[in-house]
Amino acid sequence: MNSKKNTKFLGTTCMLAASLCFSTGGLLMKLIPWNPLAINGARNVIAAVVIGLYILATKHKLRFNPTVLVGAISMAGVTTLYSIANKLTTAGNTIILQYTAPIWIVILMFLIFGRKPSRSALISILIVFAGILCFFFEGLSTGKWLGDLLALLSGIFYAGVFMLNSFEKGDALSSVFFGQLACGIFLSPLVLRETVFTAPVLLSVFLLGAVQVGLAYIFFTTGTKYTDPVTASIINALEPILNPILVAVFYGEMLGKLSLVGAVIVLAGILYYNLRITMSPAQGD
Repeated sequence: MNSKKNTKFLGTTCMLAASLCFSTGGLLMKLIPWNPLAINGARNVIAAVVIGLYILATKHKLRFNPTVLVGAISMAGVTTLYSIANKLTTAGNTIILQYTAPIWIVILMFLIFGRKPSRSALISILIVFAGILCFFFEGLSTGKWLGDLLALLSGIFYAGVFMLNSFEKGDALSSVFFGQLACGIFLSPLVLRETVFTAPVLLSVFLLGAVQVGLAYIFFTTGTKYTDPVTASIINALEPILNPILVAVFYGEMLGKLSLVGAVIVLAGILYYNLRITMSPAQGD
């Protein structure tokens, strides 16, 4: 019993640490005046080095199979779409729409494993999609709808990242490493087109790679080993709250009124689902 509690505590602690690291992404992205693909390439090169050193230190055996490949594609999709969306819409919109991952997990679990969604899950899905509509209604009026759409797509890829350990032949750390390495190799040459290389910009790029991606995903892959996909994504709820706060305080970017309403609805939908599965784990309704 104590072993189970210790394992659960480790999983929760790692997911919390990952969330804190992830939450710096919005602000750091805004502080770098580069093309988003160049940013993503540079930060993934640094992140791949950090993850690679961790793999060597822990003697983790890298795997490569179709399942790991799908995970690597999910990882590459998350970081790339997030980077582009962050430049096309507000940091708050980007992270909240990416945070719809738990809903996509429920949907993917049904499509892949045939796991029928519970009544609570269906209600939560409806609530979350109502919130998503708020973002897109405002996006249509402000011209930021493309950024919102890419952020939503990043949420679907993010769901895939959360599910890496749900497959028998999956290996989250391998998928994360290969996904970062691929982004770094293909996108980092775009940095050569940039002209601003001041100390604050370079520091922001380093922190994005080493902390916001590298260290974050070390915590993340460890945390997802000891928590189920939906619970892990919900523990990560600190990120969509802290991310726009940091951007608002240090960069002055605020959520629009309708987007703010959408954010509250999305978070309420995820919270509702979390409370229902916590109160009635046996029934799962």
